[in-house]
Amino acid sequence: MHVPILMYHSVTDRPNSATKPLAVRPSVFESQMAYLQDRGFTPLTVADLVASLYGTGGAPAPTRPVVITFDDGYADFHSEALPVLERYGFPATVFLTSGWVRDAGDDAAGRPLDHMLSWSQAREAASCGMEIAGHSHSHPQLDQLPDAALRQELRRNKALLEDKVGRPVATMAYPYGYSSARVRREVRRAGYWAACAVANALASDADDVLALPRLTVGRSTSMSRFRRAVEGRGVPMIYLKEHVLTKGYAIVRRTRYGLRTMVGRE
Repeated sequence: MHVPILMYHSVTDRPNSATKPLAVRPSVFESQMAYLQDRGFTPLTVADLVASLYGTGGAPAPTRPVVITFDDGYADFHSEALPVLERYGFPATVFLTSGWVRDAGDDAAGRPLDHMLSWSQAREAASCGMEIAGHSHSHPQLDQLPDAALRQELRRNKALLEDKVGRPVATMAYPYGYSSARVRREVRRAGYWAACAVANALASDADDVLALPRLTVGRSTSMSRFRRAVEGRGVPMIYLKEHVLTKGYAIVRRTRYGLRTMVGRE
């Protein structure tokens, strides 16, 4: 079984310059959700999908599963996306950066790109059937961090989410989609049992559960492209440019981290 895991960020008509490329208009988002319902897709959270695909005690996967995810935790998830999801009865997974939460207070860290969810809004989303999941504490490039900082980012994020939202947190997504074998080991040690990357491919039970691929949905995603992506028609070609750039940059990032490590040892 191949499953589309959709990656959203902001849902707004008025994105700022930082979020604009990945911001989806509310009217377009509603059309996409209507298409999923009309075509008989059954949305699952990331945790539920993993439990089904990997036999960890979940219910059998539906005939046409799809997973809807949101990265970072923008405030417009609560004002724009959540009402649509509730109307359709769709669950989703919100990967929340704990240091960016609007009322993070002394836990504030990093630089939010736009207005963010509050803790009370995250709790409300959870009460509506949304999975609140990890996305690091300050949204760094995890694969470039030294070991101690990496552990702190992962464990502080998980602890804060569980404390503030009051639900177990078992899944996460890598900021920018960047990970490595070292990062994935620390993710497992931090207590996560599944994680999402980007990769722009359909997910299946053959994938590493700590590097589940997702499909990017952004401002330039037309309904035609959206339909082809979720139906699995020509997915590699749809995202060919993104695949080439991602692979090339992965080599650059591994080299950069290796050089930093060597310099640190001298």
